[in-house]
Amino acid sequence: MSPKNIVLFTVFIDVLGIGVVIPSLPYYVQSFGATPSTVTLLFSVFSLFAFFSAPLLGAWSDKIGRRPILILSIVSSAVGWFTFAAARSIYVLFLGRVIDGLAAGNFSTAQSYLADLSKDEKERTHNLGLSGAIFGIGFIIGPMIGGLLAHYSNELPFWFVGALASLNAVLAYFNLPETHHKREAFQNSKSELNPFVPIWRSFKNKVIAGGLSAWFLLMLAVAFQQSVFALYIYHAFGFGAAVSGLFLTGIGVILSINQGFLLKRFWIKRFKVPELELGMLLVLACGFFLMSYQALGVFIAGIITIAFSQSVLRVVMTSQIVGGAGERRGEVMGVTSSLMSLAMIIGPILSGYAFEYEISLPFIISGLIALAAWLMIYSARKRLAKIKLAEQAPAEYIA
Repeated sequence: MSPKNIVLFTVFIDVLGIGVVIPSLPYYVQSFGATPSTVTLLFSVFSLFAFFSAPLLGAWSDKIGRRPILILSIVSSAVGWFTFAAARSIYVLFLGRVIDGLAAGNFSTAQSYLADLSKDEKERTHNLGLSGAIFGIGFIIGPMIGGLLAHYSNELPFWFVGALASLNAVLAYFNLPETHHKREAFQNSKSELNPFVPIWRSFKNKVIAGGLSAWFLLMLAVAFQQSVFALYIYHAFGFGAAVSGLFLTGIGVILSINQGFLLKRFWIKRFKVPELELGMLLVLACGFFLMSYQALGVFIAGIITIAFSQSVLRVVMTSQIVGGAGERRGEVMGVTSSLMSLAMIIGPILSGYAFEYEISLPFIISGLIALAAWLMIYSARKRLAKIKLAEQAPAEYIA
């Protein structure tokens, strides 16, 4: 396997694990006598530790290379799944999720690796799009495998994912070369154990600060919508888990087609990446507003709109941020992963309260957040343009 394919396989295994646990984890955890709140807390614990670990792992990948961090993350993920599968108490279940959360550098480091392999902005966007397409495929296949394996044993899906992660670690160890060779600037810097240092340093970069803020808002809007999706279709249309699964599968199919095929052959061929970023944020906001309307046809139109726009946005926003990150590419990718985890912690909590007040309100809020993200990027570009113009102006014209 080529280095690119090894990395894409890493992304696939990472997402496959998420897909496998979606239908399996609640039943497995409840077999320990856990309450529903404990089930959701297990998801939150993973996101919490991912928030702290991702920027550190990203920064370390800039200092010591992508290869060791990626392999370490894969191994830690495998250990986390094996611990979870072998648990005999709820405390060990939490330990398994903590270990897996500490390995949250898988996806962001893999994306940094793909960015290292890219020659220009279009190739970088295409490579990141491939990782997104693999994400969609894993999200389609994962729930099927999880449901099938859980039929035989509640813990079998987690043994399966742990075994796949172990195989992935072996393949990466023997086949994955290093791609990040310009590490001289970081060799003499002191190792930082404070996860807020990479985040603070990334936001001090004026080129990407607006993009990072908009990325967080995008993830927050998505978290608002996703966390109440199943509840909404039940209360608004009377649909159960089976229909919810079909909707999620459809979203995964659209995501795979859009990122794996249309992104290269249509989107980045017809439009400039900065144009796509702003345009798709407006389309995304419209999709959220459509979903808030309690008519099935309009709701489905909203889902399709969101699936297309979100799948493009995840790639182009990441590409724009990576393009302005300089030699701290791994660190910045870790920060984007950390911000996504933070959104996944905050979003579901606030969305639950909004849903209790009015079931359509979370989608309206998501639309408004998407518009705020558009304004954030637009304003940031205006500021950068003024700074650039001032730097290029003759000295006598600068006040």
